[in-house]
Amino acid sequence: MYILSVEKAFDAAHYLRSYRGRCERLHGHRFRVVVRIKAEKLDRKGMAYDFTLLKKKLAVVLEKYDHRCLNDIEPFSKINPSSENIAATIYQEIRQSLPGAVVLDCVEVWESPEACATYRPA
Repeated sequence: MYILSVEKAFDAAHYLRSYRGRCERLHGHRFRVVVRIKAEKLDRKGMAYDFTLLKKKLAVVLEKYDHRCLNDIEPFSKINPSSENIAATIYQEIRQSLPGAVVLDCVEVWESPEACATYRPA
C-alpha cells in the first residue's frame, strides 16, 4: 500500500455558534490542510498518483475559503466551521475528483501548530 500526502494552507476567519468562550468571537487562523491518498499499486511510470495533480485539486477546493469568513460560505452558513467540519467538507469535495485507482484516506485540518482535526470515514 502506498500513501501519498500533500498540504496547502489558507487564511480565513470564523466563529463558532453556540460555543461559550473565545472562539465564539470572530477570529482568524492560517489553516493547514493535509490530504492523504492510498493506492495499492503503481502506474507504468512508477507513481501511485501525480503529486502535481493532487496539489491542484486541493488548491481548487481551498481557493473558495481563502481570505473569507467561513461562516458566510456553504455549508458553514448552516453548520459550524469547526476544524472537524472543515476536514469532512474538504474530504467530500476532494473525494469526488479522484480517479478509481486511488482512495482518499483522510483530510487533516490544522488550525494552529498544536491543534488538528482529522476526518476519515468509518
